[in-house]
Amino acid sequence: MSHGHPHVHGAHEPSSTAGPGGAREWPGEQQGACGLHHADHERAHQHGAHGAGTSLRRLGISLGLTATIMIAEAVGGWMSGSLALVSDAGHMLTDAGALGLALVAAWLSTRPADDKRTFGYRRAEVLGAQLNVGALVVLSGWIAWEAIQRLRDPGPPIRLELMAFVAGVGLAANLAILWFLHGEHSLNARSAFLHVVSDTISSVAILAGAVVMGIRPDLRWIDPVLSLAIALLILWGAVRLILEITDILMESVPAHLDAGIIGAQMECCPGVVAVHDLHIWTISSGMLSLSAHLVVEAGSMGRNDEILTAVKADLRRRYGIDHTTLQIESAEYAHVDDVHRH
Repeated sequence: MSHGHPHVHGAHEPSSTAGPGGAREWPGEQQGACGLHHADHERAHQHGAHGAGTSLRRLGISLGLTATIMIAEAVGGWMSGSLALVSDAGHMLTDAGALGLALVAAWLSTRPADDKRTFGYRRAEVLGAQLNVGALVVLSGWIAWEAIQRLRDPGPPIRLELMAFVAGVGLAANLAILWFLHGEHSLNARSAFLHVVSDTISSVAILAGAVVMGIRPDLRWIDPVLSLAIALLILWGAVRLILEITDILMESVPAHLDAGIIGAQMECCPGVVAVHDLHIWTISSGMLSLSAHLVVEAGSMGRNDEILTAVKADLRRRYGIDHTTLQIESAEYAHVDDVHRH
């Protein structure tokens, strides 16, 4: 199996048995090894249609809670004099951005493609992520600068009671958001879930810091140090987002997939003897695409529809790849095409 050029492997002959009327039955048809049964596909379709509305509601509620607590922490941090709270509000801004992208992606996935945008509006998520990255870098830089200034000059005393109260409310809200998101499976929602997990840890640290400073007022350096740690968390999130955007724009094989393994699995489908010109890429988070040429044995050329159905169903079941473009060709055609290209 090859990816960028049409080299054809040697043929392998899948075992078959004679069915009623002398027709050959393939192992995939008997055992369901390559493909989904029609009933399974129908259940998956119905579950996906039902899950879309639930996902939008969960993401919408989570975004609303995040935005509310973000504003509360920003105001509370300003009133209490705690830079750590203001920093955590900035961290929650990254959570809101991740949740917003997940919500937009879920909503755009319901919009149909048209003659101009044949993939629909999926890539709008990537455009939004680029803007988000710029904001995260600026925000982390500002927090780090302010934290360094606070280490040099602590400024007026911090209202620790208000700091602890707001941090406690933020912690409770983060736990509620995690509960809302725990059942989501899309890449965007899982990314947002991890954002909220890190913010929950920040809230615990700020609450603990307020308690410690209440016991030891001379340890005021805890507040700017916590702010620096949160700034690093935000910057790390920005770097990860940059890498993800780069992979999508470069049309790289998604990190959780292996093109070699997928190609070998496709060759195991009955009737397929080789796979070449295999490409796997991401349109947007959660929308994977695959294109490939399938070389089939001479006796299977009349079974093109069955082979396509089996291979596509297997890709959907094993790897979650729904958008596939497959070209079926004989070994003779693949050989001629190989000669012309070289």
